[in-house]
Amino acid sequence: MTTIKGAFPVLITPMTQAQEIDWAGVKNNVNYFINQGVAGLVINGSTGEFVSLTKEERYQMVEVVMKEVNGRVPVIVGTSAETTKETIEYTKQAEAHGADCALIINPYYGKPKEEEIYFHFKEVSNAVNIPIMLYNNPFTSGVNLSTELMLRIGRDCENVTHIKESSGEIAKARDLVRHGKGDFEVFCGSEELVMESYLVGATGWIAVAGNIVPKLVTDMYNHFQNGEVEKAWAINDQILPLCTYLEGSGKYVQICKRVMELLGQAGGPARHPRLGLTPEEDQKLKDILANLSLAVHV
Repeated sequence: MTTIKGAFPVLITPMTQAQEIDWAGVKNNVNYFINQGVAGLVINGSTGEFVSLTKEERYQMVEVVMKEVNGRVPVIVGTSAETTKETIEYTKQAEAHGADCALIINPYYGKPKEEEIYFHFKEVSNAVNIPIMLYNNPFTSGVNLSTELMLRIGRDCENVTHIKESSGEIAKARDLVRHGKGDFEVFCGSEELVMESYLVGATGWIAVAGNIVPKLVTDMYNHFQNGEVEKAWAINDQILPLCTYLEGSGKYVQICKRVMELLGQAGGPARHPRLGLTPEEDQKLKDILANLSLAVHV
């Protein structure tokens, strides 16, 4: 089984001005990130606008990316859906095309109860044979999974091998690591709590900032693993204004797409109703990038 550890950029879905997927851009970006030395890639996540893509587009994204990656790095595929049946379908499709892990948030519109969430993950885990990363993000799903529920799912569901903790409660990450040893590993999903998550035992980061500074997020993780904690903290301090902007702007998708364009890669607009950055937001972004010494194409 492929090892899922380290900082994984969660990729945007590049689009044309007509808001159709730019498939040449998808391939371009995959190679760009692999050349930056990232630990792996995540597709069809929140930053990839998975809720704005059709089923056919999500399937095609898996096919195109898995073929382009060709085993060079691990790929995590977001397979979340509002029903258990659909989630199983997406997860089976990712598995069939060689994905290394499925990233799954609980159904988000119906605000399911804990027993329903447990049932959901148990059913999906039983239906597939691919590692699953359970994703807790109350800001998007409307449900904040309790530590007890996540531990129970991690213990009872054989294929749940990782948990992405994005509630912003560092105590949750700490307790999941302490009490989930041997059952699953914990990934950070909070852009502003990465070092804190590593310090309590997280073994990776699903990084929105990885779209923008893939080498820095990779170096930060590697420094930490090598015991060079001060070097890791120095990178953390360097990228924290960017992480704070991503978390607080409400426009993390648009920010990442804009940066990809500024770096000469494939970006494009987000699907409506998401609108682009205002001139003020764009200038703030450029100021942050200048402080990171990123050479952008303005």
